[in-house]
Parts: sequence; structure tokens; C-alpha cells
Amino acid sequence: MTQAPRPYIRMNGAGNAFIVVQAFEEVFHPTEDQVRALADPAAGLGGFDQLIGVEPSETADAFMRVWNADGSMVETCGNALRCVGWLLLEATGKEEVVIDTLGGPTTARRAAGRVGSGDSGGSTIAAKGNVTVDMGAPRLDWTEVPLAEEMDTRGIELQVGPIDAPLLHTPGAVSMGNPHVVFFTDQQDDAFVRGSGSLIEHHPLFPEGVNVGFARVIDRDHIRLRVWERGAGLTLACGTGACAALVATARRGLTDRKATVVVDGGELIIDWDETSGHVLMTGPVEVERTGQLQG
Repeated sequence: MTQAPRPYIRMNGAGNAFIVVQAFEEVFHPTEDQVRALADPAAGLGGFDQLIGVEPSETADAFMRVWNADGSMVETCGNALRCVGWLLLEATGKEEVVIDTLGGPTTARRAAGRVGSGDSGGSTIAAKGNVTVDMGAPRLDWTEVPLAEEMDTRGIELQVGPIDAPLLHTPGAVSMGNPHVVFFTDQQDDAFVRGSGSLIEHHPLFPEGVNVGFARVIDRDHIRLRVWERGAGLTLACGTGACAALVATARRGLTDRKATVVVDGGELIIDWDETSGHVLMTGPVEVERTGQLQG
């Protein structure tokens, strides 16, 4: 990265952990090896799901660049958008900010209410709050996910397990600026999610890889979700995954268009607005601590 130490902010959104680096004045483009080295718990950052660079933009308040813990650069990250949105709202004093990403632009604004206090694991918590981000319209055509062949994305032809008795089958496929596949299942234990998720992440049906959701519909406005994230593995939360799960379940008639999605790290409220067709995600933001990346 750089020879001189570089400031960072460690944040989380519903438990999804980020290291956020401001890159307005100085370029921040670490290599895959450098990202992996920083993600190693031995590096002293406590590990993270994604590394975030906040860059200048000619068309938005900022451009957000996202690297997964394995070093791969990805299109976007919903929980990171809330965190970066909160930072920009604080810095600018605006009511709403626009954040561009490789997956397209989104807007962020403060949401009513506050997040309840929790255990920070020894870190200094600088702030808490709720932020709503407009994730835009879900991309539902097979070419937009993308899939390798034409299919109805309400329920694609994919199964795990024996042909006559598959463990998982007919998931929904959605792009929220990044590719997602959502299975409807009550089986959500760690071993099952890790085993199935790692198997499907690089399935040839998904030329760009895929985030794998395991959604259990509790009732028409509650979903329990676990996500195996492409390039990051099993995480405490996935914002775009929560959006994709709501869209996938609503398209199948399993839920209404607004629901609380319960992830390992907390709760996200997802609203697939009928008027605009956009998906709105509201959830918590937490600043854990600041520090310096050593060159």
C-alpha cells in the first residue's frame, strides 16, 4: 500500500466486519496478497470480511471499492454501503448521500431510531445508528445475475445431493449488483452452510461465482438467513444477501414485499418498494475503533 502508516476505521454492519480506508487524497489499491495479509488475524486488525476503500467520484459523494478477505475485488456490499453512508453523512452534514460502486450507485440516509447497546468485544465504540440504503431495483433476468444458461430465476435448475432426494433444489437467483442464489431450507447449521456454500460458490452455472443464501421463512414478514459469501465464507451478515433473500421469497409468494431478515449479527429490515421497484435496506452501523495500517 504505502510506506507511511495509513489511518483506518474498523466498522461493522449487523456484525459484518470492515476495515475502511479513506482514499480521497492518496490512491489505495492493495494487491490480492496484501489484502489477504491484512485479513490474517496475525496482522493485528482482528480479521475482517471486507476491506473498503472510499475514493473520490465525479458523479457521487464518493466511490466505494470492495475487496473480500481472499483478496478478490467485488462489485458491492450492502452492509458496507450503510457504514460508508454513515461516515459520509457525518462528514458532509447532508440528509442523503450518493455512493457509487462497481455494481452501480446507491443512496444512503439516516433512519429513525437507534441501535441498542451491545458487547463490542473490548473495542471502543465511537457511534451507533441506523442507516437506510436504496439498493436500486433487483436484476432478475438470467443474463443479469449472470447465469451461464437461460433459466427462470424464480427457481433455477440446481440441486445438491441425490437426484431423487436432493438436500437443496430450485433456488431463486437475484443480482443486487452482485450475484446471489437463495435456497429455501430449514437446514442452516454451520457444517451444512459451509459445505454446501463452498460447493456452489464456484459452480459452472455462475460464471462470476455466486453468494449463497440459506433462507428459512418464519412467517410472511420474518426470514432467518445465513449466507456463504463469495470470497469471504460464512459471515455474520450480508446486506445484499438479505435483499436477495427478500426478493427471492417474495417472488415465490412465501413472504410479503417487506420483512425483517434475521442474520447471525442482528436484524435488517428489507422493503422491496412496489412503487419504485427499488429495494430499501435499513440496519445498524457501528464504529468499533480507529488505527493505522502499517506500510
